[in-house]
Amino acid sequence: MAAEKMHKAQAGIDGGQHSSRLNAALYIRLSREDGDKTESLSVTNQHLMLEEFIKQHTELKIYNTYIDDGWTGTNFQRPGFLQMLEDIEAKKVQCVVVKDLSRLGRNMARVSDYINDYFPSRKVRFIAVNDRIDRNYYDIDTSEDMMIDVKNMFNGFYPKDISKKVRSTFRAKQGKGQFIGAFASFGYVKSACDHNRLEIDGYAAGIVRRIFDLYISGMGQNTIAKTLNEEGVPCPSEYKKQCGLNYHNGSRLDSTCYWTYSTVRNILKNEIYTGNMVQNKNFRQICRKTAVALPKDKWIIVEGTHEPIIERDVWDKVQELLKRNMRQTGLEQNVHIFAGFIKCGDCGRAMVKIKRKGVTIFNCGSYNRYGRGHCSIHSITESELEEIVLNDLNLIIKSVKDIRRIIEEEQKRLGADIRNQLGDITGYKAELNRLEKKKERAYEDYSDGIITRDEYLKYKSGYERQINSVHLKIEMINQAAKDQSFVSGSWIDRLLQDEPLDHLDRETVVEMLSMIHVYENHSIRIAYNFSDELEALLDNRDEAVL
Repeated sequence: MAAEKMHKAQAGIDGGQHSSRLNAALYIRLSREDGDKTESLSVTNQHLMLEEFIKQHTELKIYNTYIDDGWTGTNFQRPGFLQMLEDIEAKKVQCVVVKDLSRLGRNMARVSDYINDYFPSRKVRFIAVNDRIDRNYYDIDTSEDMMIDVKNMFNGFYPKDISKKVRSTFRAKQGKGQFIGAFASFGYVKSACDHNRLEIDGYAAGIVRRIFDLYISGMGQNTIAKTLNEEGVPCPSEYKKQCGLNYHNGSRLDSTCYWTYSTVRNILKNEIYTGNMVQNKNFRQICRKTAVALPKDKWIIVEGTHEPIIERDVWDKVQELLKRNMRQTGLEQNVHIFAGFIKCGDCGRAMVKIKRKGVTIFNCGSYNRYGRGHCSIHSITESELEEIVLNDLNLIIKSVKDIRRIIEEEQKRLGADIRNQLGDITGYKAELNRLEKKKERAYEDYSDGIITRDEYLKYKSGYERQINSVHLKIEMINQAAKDQSFVSGSWIDRLLQDEPLDHLDRETVVEMLSMIHVYENHSIRIAYNFSDELEALLDNRDEAVL
């Protein structure tokens, strides 16, 4: 790169004479990202121009040529530029010569600072050949200052304009669901046929599925990371490197090459694993190194762009568990199936798990942390709670073993109510057909001269209003029928899989339970994920019996 191309000019230019000559640094920069054109701004052409300029100015001699090829002008952390600054600080350079101001940089504020403050404070002369700027450290010329500022301002427009056009192109691709990132998310690879499309990486996808399964089973994010590290599973950044990708995670410490809490959490929260393309989550302003996180309403999400690794229902369960912010259990401990699902019914704080003489007990978190002054103990054993929940679930299963019949009857009743209120869709379709024919006949009458143009427009307007009204009623009937689908769902299928349940496991708890509240009088209130739908079904069943 640029540092390798840096070289000393031959000392034969001054022939050892004119010892009072100023040591000049020739600075050359080229970046197509800034819109630089290859011919007029090529490294070779810049070099020839600057050498010719030095030959015509006998008060100068070339000390060194500093080249940054492929470096944007909005970033001043360029190897050639930094080396030039080191030589200025060492008093080896008394003059800086560039082709024009834009070669020094395209950030107006920074360029102005170097020309007006940095170079004069080091007694360094600055020359921009094509811009006809020759600034000595003792010069005070306000008209030249204004000209420099104006030129800097216009130089800054180029990267901004290029950036705007590039962003516009990226947004258009993102809107179509095309992947525009340099590296695919862990679990995917970019297709060899189309780099804007993602394909599943079998090995990495298996790790992603395992992480989701472990988290649903009750294992915390730190424990998942520790487990993967102990098993020698490469973390995403290391795996990318093993696959030959030149990947660098800017937010990770260089010494960190293992699974961490944040790595696991980012995977659990990445919607891309559901088959949806999620992009535009960050915004990087020009001339700034760091990206700014965008709010979720600014993200660009396109559904169904690639094969999912995680099913949607599994994804939804995990997001709900993440919201609960469950306390992680240690790897050596038994993960209790109710983690994140038990709260004190009186103070609302989460219950904490305690082991006494080999028995697992849940106590109120407020009592455990702050004592009786804030709440009472609300103690219940894990075995007691498991028995209560298991019996309650089996009671529900027994009570609604004919739930499919209830659903069918409910759907028929709702359908009948819709037809009674809005009418039958068949009649509306017939009415729609009749109005369309009337509209066509009106046009034929107008074409044959039977009615005037004004009469035709009046008939046409009236028929179209009626047609729109019929379309609206048909749409209402169809939408109302769709809205009744809530009475059927995966929870029903899950309940009917086993009759009765002989034990509870973590998966059942996550899928069925919403929250358990434990009260001081040892009463328990269980809220299920399907509570509202179940209550509605049972109410309808009771009404039918009455």
